[in-house]
Amino acid sequence: MYYSNGNYEAFARPKKPQGVEQKSAYLIGSGLASLSAAAFLVRDGQMKGENIYILEELEISGGGLDGIYDDGRGFIIRGGREMEDHFECLWDLFRSIPSLETENASVLDEFYWLNKEDPNYSLQRAIMNRGEDARTDGKFTLSQTASTEMIKLFFTPEEELQDVKITDVFSDDFFASNFWLYWQTMFAFEPWHSAMEMRRYIARFIHHIGGLPDFSALKFTKYNQYESLALPLVKYLEKHGVNFQYGTTVTNVEFDITHDKKIAKKLTYTQGGQEKQIALTRNDLVFITNGSNTECSTLGDNHTPAMMKTDLGGSWELWRNIANQDPAFGRPEKFCGNIAESNWESATITTLDDRIPPYIEKICKRDPFSGKVVTGGIVSVKDSNWLMSFTLNRQPHFKSQPKHQLVVWVYSLYCDVPGNYIKKPMKDCTGIEITKEWLYHIGVPEREIDDLAVHSANCVPCMMPYVTAYFMPRAEGDRPNVVPDGCVNAAFIGNFAETPRDTVFTTEYSVRTAMEAVYQLLEIDRGVPEVFASAYDVRVLLDSTSKMLDGKKLTDLQLPEKMKMAAAGTMNKLSHTRIVQLLQEYKLL
Repeated sequence: MYYSNGNYEAFARPKKPQGVEQKSAYLIGSGLASLSAAAFLVRDGQMKGENIYILEELEISGGGLDGIYDDGRGFIIRGGREMEDHFECLWDLFRSIPSLETENASVLDEFYWLNKEDPNYSLQRAIMNRGEDARTDGKFTLSQTASTEMIKLFFTPEEELQDVKITDVFSDDFFASNFWLYWQTMFAFEPWHSAMEMRRYIARFIHHIGGLPDFSALKFTKYNQYESLALPLVKYLEKHGVNFQYGTTVTNVEFDITHDKKIAKKLTYTQGGQEKQIALTRNDLVFITNGSNTECSTLGDNHTPAMMKTDLGGSWELWRNIANQDPAFGRPEKFCGNIAESNWESATITTLDDRIPPYIEKICKRDPFSGKVVTGGIVSVKDSNWLMSFTLNRQPHFKSQPKHQLVVWVYSLYCDVPGNYIKKPMKDCTGIEITKEWLYHIGVPEREIDDLAVHSANCVPCMMPYVTAYFMPRAEGDRPNVVPDGCVNAAFIGNFAETPRDTVFTTEYSVRTAMEAVYQLLEIDRGVPEVFASAYDVRVLLDSTSKMLDGKKLTDLQLPEKMKMAAAGTMNKLSHTRIVQLLQEYKLL
């Protein structure tokens, strides 16, 4: 496998891999990584669909790309996905997946047209004082100390950030900035999370620094991610004869391990209460989704809190059983061993009449029933004890959603502290109580809150004990390589597999690991698109520096006198060069 850039590789079709007719594939889980791997096996590996088996614990595909209507509860979305132009592997995949809505168009086509015609941006990034503008004004408010800490982290190699927390590299100055408010709420980072992963995020998305305050960097699907992304993939695979086996929990993949080879030899699973096994040969390829951030999710309803589960669940037990066989298979306990620091809660609130929408419209400054962008990303409640954020994507968010209803996604990073209106931790709240806290923060008069929460909305809480397990502090080897050294017929896929430079908790990471796995195990002779290298473009670095300085010039910085004199002398020598022109172009001089 090799990485590539440019149209030459992007538009090429690989030759059929030698011996693929004799091969079969078993994919554990049916999240985006697994569905993508199956699609790459079909499209680029030219493997017959009937030789591909997807083994799924639940009764539905999609993993974290969810969006369902539950007859007993209502509309449910556990989370959402933010996307951008340079998800190279994601778009490479979806250019080949037919749209379910538009004839002779791909999923990428319809996504591209939608976001061209209705570009995403926010008109209200943050609120406080019960619905008032938080007056962030698009500023980052990074002090010189915080800016220096950012630069230092950017240039620190990963080997020096092993098991390092964000709080280990930033001071109070940084955590008081608007930058941290934007960053924390947008990506769901918390102070005790991995500084290594935060550094990757800064480098990976540095070309979007200017779009953080208003979300102009982002693109979204027309509907929830299940209907817009997962379902078209499933239909594509079913059309090609891929086998889906639901209600199937894989408990172990056993390897024959020697000093230079690791060969998957047996797959054990339970189905219908019975344990079964599949004997594997070198021609049987196994793609393992190890771990899951939605594992052990629980739902509540209007009258019942979502309970916290503390067992590992199928995906973590599987990884643990595999990891016990060899150190190259990773260390799952680094990610699933601290639920107190990996959990948060979300909730899906559906408005049922015309009483709540005016408060939403006042904040987002758009008609939420227009079918176009509504909030344009999350609106964060700056003074919320729970650090609550909420968003309304384009409505309807579900194809079956009644026209007079709105579906709102709410999440809070701090679920174990009392709320501002409801004096209870979010984790202990019913759906009605979560709705009350949200209504309070969007400015509904207190005398109306109780009535609206009971009669004008429906709320489904969702507790996710491992939702930010991706971000737990880690070291080299904690995540297994996509194809560990010596692996002949097995690969790890998804956000707990390791691929260089890309960032977890993204759709791109799932698809990238899937593509790398398929291309390596089948020896497909086509380049995997390289991670977009904006961190190595001096123009991007200058532009992001200018944005983070909130309009200040380099000459405005407080520097020691000797350093000022040295800088002035250097600038004088460079006055007629392209360097100074670039600094002026990006408003740093």
